[in-house]
Amino acid sequence: MQAKQREIAQQLKVQPPFAGEADLQAEVARRIAFIQQCLKDSGLKTLVLGISGGVDSLTAGLLAQRAVEALRKNTGDDKYRFLAVRLPYQTQYDEHEAQACVDFIAPDERHTVNIGPAVKALAAEVETLEAQSHTTVDFVLGNTKARMRMVAQYTIAGARQGLVIGTDHAAEAVMGFFTKFGDGACDLAPLSGLVKNQVRAIARSFGAPESLVEKVPTADLEDLAPGKPDEASHGVTYEEIDAFLHGEPVRQEAFDIICRTYEKTHHKREMPFAP
Repeated sequence: MQAKQREIAQQLKVQPPFAGEADLQAEVARRIAFIQQCLKDSGLKTLVLGISGGVDSLTAGLLAQRAVEALRKNTGDDKYRFLAVRLPYQTQYDEHEAQACVDFIAPDERHTVNIGPAVKALAAEVETLEAQSHTTVDFVLGNTKARMRMVAQYTIAGARQGLVIGTDHAAEAVMGFFTKFGDGACDLAPLSGLVKNQVRAIARSFGAPESLVEKVPTADLEDLAPGKPDEASHGVTYEEIDAFLHGEPVRQEAFDIICRTYEKTHHKREMPFAP
């Protein structure tokens, strides 16, 4: 089991557990520097990130805001900016938590794009949806929501000549728990290689409220199951996924589910098939 765990962890470039506070702070500094270098290399000065209300976007937003603040201070260039974007589908049931995340990040700019009308207009034009079951339509449009959110972010980034930040990390990557060309599309992924408890630890180190740090993770893409916990979709807990990625013992059923899901979602982590 451990050999397979090590193989997958190496492929996903999983970072080892934090040895202590100094180790955590060093990783925070490394990832802030990474964000800054991405901006410098691109010649751009704006970062765009959708804030969902979950700990992943909260943590990525905190890193991004600190990155541009330091760039402004060190270069004297006030054009470095971080744009936090709310992307609700009509009325989001946990909007108060999403707003709390934005408030805590205190971004340079706040933007809101309601994707509801765009998703509904697209669905109305797709004839092949008409013959499908309500469950199928709900699932398909869930992915459409994720893709529409990325379209909105890239539209803002294009208008402001900026980069789009993604929130993917190792615990989601191993499960393929992202929409292909949706939330999986971005210019930089500053949480890459971290497991879920490390993402939470970084948010906590910034002083984020515990209610946001420990909020039950949900993609919240399905109208028929609003707020459905990620773990209900996974069939395993994030604690088990984190343990798997760090080479720790896990129950056989969890091991099998993670390995099977990793193989099944391989195409999401690769470039498109080509001859």
